[in-house]
Amino acid sequence: MTYDFLYDANPMRVRFGAGALTSLPDELDQLGLDRVLVLCSPGQEETAELVASILGNRCVGTRADAVMHVPAEVAARTSAEAVTLGADGCVTVGGGSAIGLGKAIALEHGLPIVAVPTTYAGSEMTPVWGMTTNGRKETGRDPKVLPRSVVYDPDLTIGLPVEMSVTSGINAMAHAVEALYAPDISPIIALMAEDGVRALASALPKIFAAPSDSQARSDALYGAWLCGATLGATTMSLHHKLCHALGGTLNLPHAPTHSVVLPYVLAFNQPHAADAVAALSRALPGTADPATRLWELAGDLKAPRTLAELGMKEDDIDRIAEEATSRSYGNPRPITHAAVAALLRAAWAGEVPTDFDA
Repeated sequence: MTYDFLYDANPMRVRFGAGALTSLPDELDQLGLDRVLVLCSPGQEETAELVASILGNRCVGTRADAVMHVPAEVAARTSAEAVTLGADGCVTVGGGSAIGLGKAIALEHGLPIVAVPTTYAGSEMTPVWGMTTNGRKETGRDPKVLPRSVVYDPDLTIGLPVEMSVTSGINAMAHAVEALYAPDISPIIALMAEDGVRALASALPKIFAAPSDSQARSDALYGAWLCGATLGATTMSLHHKLCHALGGTLNLPHAPTHSVVLPYVLAFNQPHAADAVAALSRALPGTADPATRLWELAGDLKAPRTLAELGMKEDDIDRIAEEATSRSYGNPRPITHAAVAALLRAAWAGEVPTDFDA
């Protein structure tokens, strides 16, 4: 095989291990941070307060303002508070919503982020930001929103509800799936993506059966790290564009939307992504049809499998298809409005994923 690729590693520091949260002050020392604002979502206040207690007087406040899809007005309000408090950085505690809010502040004011993930979202591994204004979600890439340090402590994920663990984990696998057929894939990222899917596909059924299984939680967080890193190093394609449209326009829940959509987009792209199919077949042993296997896995783990149950109306299909096809972007298979509408219709109804040759 003749290799021809570019690999550009994202500059960040990762600390991984049970009990790693206690090392958070060391991470601030590495970055020279003395006044940090702790960000979380409603419901994560207890963990945020634990973080604040570990940081002592280096924490200038905690804010439980983070919500899905980073509404622009929330970002503006919290950014202003960070300036008023004289923060020189942010510590984000939670999943994609908290990290997304930290990224909005970093985008506006350049404050460095230290991320403490408690889900498998993977946003902490990417320079991708997103913000929703008047029902439209805009995304972009900027190196200054990439967290400078990430503290992965599997102990913090043990209390994550099983349903959220499952959808968050499938969301993470979606990052790796899209990386495997991205136009800027490299052999290094391909290895990371395959191992990330393998780790999560193995760990999630164990978490479903025994939510406090510490080894399974560690394996899942490891997989989420790898999957998030692959997203951070490659170009997003149809799956993420669709999920951003569904989330920003209809305010559908982030991780469950990814869980529903993933098998359908993969089924659409599989005929044009032989290398990705081969890698996923190795990561998901016993199948030559990864799309159907992921759809079955979601069913086995009681994850949502229809967009209808997430709140999407059938009348929304055409406008979401229009939104997802209104701009050009890399995808292994050419995208048409008719094909995307057929894909969405199947995902809305929960049909078995097919080729969607429309």
